[in-house]
Amino acid sequence: MARFRSKQRSGACARPPSLHAWLCAMVLCAAPLGQAHAAVAWPGGARAAVSLAYDDALDSQLDNAVPALNKADLRASFYLQLSSPTIGKRLAAWRAAALRGHELGNHTLFHQCSSVGDDRSWVQPQRDLASTTVAQMRDQILLANTMLYAIDGRSERTLTLPCGDLLAAGQPYLPAVLSAFVAVKAGVTQAPPASMDEVDPGAVKVITPVGMSGKELIALVQAAGAKGTMVNFTFHGIGGDYLSVSASAHQELVDYLAAHRKEYWTDSFINIMKHVKAHTR
Repeated sequence: MARFRSKQRSGACARPPSLHAWLCAMVLCAAPLGQAHAAVAWPGGARAAVSLAYDDALDSQLDNAVPALNKADLRASFYLQLSSPTIGKRLAAWRAAALRGHELGNHTLFHQCSSVGDDRSWVQPQRDLASTTVAQMRDQILLANTMLYAIDGRSERTLTLPCGDLLAAGQPYLPAVLSAFVAVKAGVTQAPPASMDEVDPGAVKVITPVGMSGKELIALVQAAGAKGTMVNFTFHGIGGDYLSVSASAHQELVDYLAAHRKEYWTDSFINIMKHVKAHTR
């Protein structure tokens, strides 16, 4: 399974392939994940669903993404690394985001990624997934759910695996926690799914749009609309921090979704996946 780009805090990240190449390869690149779904009818007759998600609990998300989303009356998902300094320093802001209808998702306590693989020298030894057991990850992820409950009072949750890594000390850890979540994000893709047959709620693939323009982001939404499927964006920095998209590109996407809200159902990932599961049984 594909891995997320490494989350180095310093150093440049390679720009993704051209949008033209992505859209031309939509059908060829997508691979079934083993759980078939019928076509999904989206609320209000929308052409597609759009999930805007933001990983790592970053300052630029509170400073730039949340105000833009609130102004446009759009709901999104924020996956919190519970050990992030922004949790303690800006707890009231995260709680306020939840009160506005945004989802606070589980991104683990310590954002463990594996040191095994290319470009993983940044992984700290005490947070190395390669030396963390499945039992330890299970305990930490369930504790993270409890901490999130203390912030927003919600009991249902979704999870995004840090770096898309699936193995803890060489063993799969997702099966140990899967039952605690409505859905899980695991792995990356370059385009929206060609059909909902490719979407497994236990391993939903995401697009990580580092450095993309507003036009490129909108083109991916329109590609999902052409297929009647969904697009799952996972952002990090918005106009700052790392793995960033500019604030202006993000604003252009938000403005487009607000202006076309009848065509594209933009909601939290948990709400979208609850709808998918309820309408594909």
